[in-house]
Order: sequence, then structure tokens, then C-alpha cells
Amino acid sequence: MKVIHSHRVCEAFAYIQSKFEQASNHARLERSIKLSLNDNDSVDEQIFERAIDWSQVRPEWGLAGCTSFIAAPRARTRELNLEGKAFLHDYTWQEDTEFGILNLIMTAPMVVASWINYQYYSSVVDNKVFGSGNKTLHNVSGLIGVLEGNGGDLRTGLSMQSIFDGEEFVHQPRRLSVFIEAPIDAINKVIADNPLVKNLLDNKWLHFFAIDSETNSISKYMGNFTWSNSTDKVLQS
Repeated sequence: MKVIHSHRVCEAFAYIQSKFEQASNHARLERSIKLSLNDNDSVDEQIFERAIDWSQVRPEWGLAGCTSFIAAPRARTRELNLEGKAFLHDYTWQEDTEFGILNLIMTAPMVVASWINYQYYSSVVDNKVFGSGNKTLHNVSGLIGVLEGNGGDLRTGLSMQSIFDGEEFVHQPRRLSVFIEAPIDAINKVIADNPLVKNLLDNKWLHFFAIDSETNSISKYMGNFTWSNSTDKVLQS
């Protein structure tokens, strides 16, 4: 039986924790650019204060701008500035012998990402119908939506404060582009085994691309298990 010394575990945990803190600091710094914070005060302190300040009518737009979903080895995107607009999954299909992880990615997080993308999309395109108007007037109703004020239709989308900064939209309405690095045969099997996923792709609710590990080229899903080949190259791994 292999014995793991407790002090090594503590050192490893402390190292991981420091990296998480470093990543969090970088993320807050990047996001602070959109928030018009006071340059003379600590960014971290101001963001923490906003998080518990009920007088804030605007969120921090953490998911605004979402345009892509990428499931590939992290080396593909490590050197790219995705501007916080991509859902990332570090996925290596060669280690996924039964393609169970691929199936999980395409049936769970990919589907959820499409919901998020379309909630923002619809709320920007027609906030009166698909959004929820002014957040300061909201009354929660039945835990499924809100009323704007004391009457009117039940609103289920995003408020204007979630997509608009007072001068311009912070989200551009675009259908989600999904990039997955895996064999097309394996992807087609997942599509065939999951009617919900097939409906999502065949009805073009999102753009779906497969990355070829050997040629570093991409193919676009055209519907009904057909693909168009492209000579475009993606970032070398």
C-alpha cells in the first residue's frame, strides 16, 4: 500500500489553491474593465462590494458575449485571447476509449451552453417579447418568471441591465459555434443515439464543427449526419 505523506498533500493543495487565486485575480481584473471602477481603489475589494450590494442594478455580465463552445486539448486555445466568450472543455478523445465523455459533453454542457446563448440572443433581439425589461421593477412570480411592475405578461428572459450598459449592448446576438476535436464517426454516433441533440443540430440552432486531430482541418455539420470539408486550419497543437 502506497503511503502519501500528509505534508506533501498539504503542499500540493496550497500550490493548487494559489493558482486558483491567481486565476481569479486575473479574471476579476479583466472583467473590471467593463465596470467603470474607481482606479484609485482595489479592484478585488470593489468587485466583492458589488457582489453583496443590493443597490447594484447591473450584474457583472459574466456570461454576456458567449459565442463559442470548445471541447479540445487545451493546447489548441492556450495562446488565444478568447475574451471570456467561450465555454472551454479540456478534452482529448484518444483517452476517451468508449467515447462516454464525448457523449456526456454533447448531451449535457453543450446543450446547456446553447440554452444560455439563446437566452442572451433572444433577450437582445427582442427584449419586450423574450426578455424581461427593467430589473428595478421586477416582481418574482411563481418561481418561473417575473412581472415588470404589478401587471402585464409573465417575463422569463434577461433584463436590459444584463445585456445593456446604458449606452450599448454588451452582448452581440450570434448563434453558438461549437468546436469538438473528435472523429466524425464518433460524433455521428452520439447524434444518432440522442434525438434531442440531433434536433438541435439538424434544425441549425447552433453551428457545429469537428476538428481533425491529424490534419488540423475543420468540417462543418450540415445536417442528417453529413459534413462539409474545409481546408481552413485551426491552431496547431
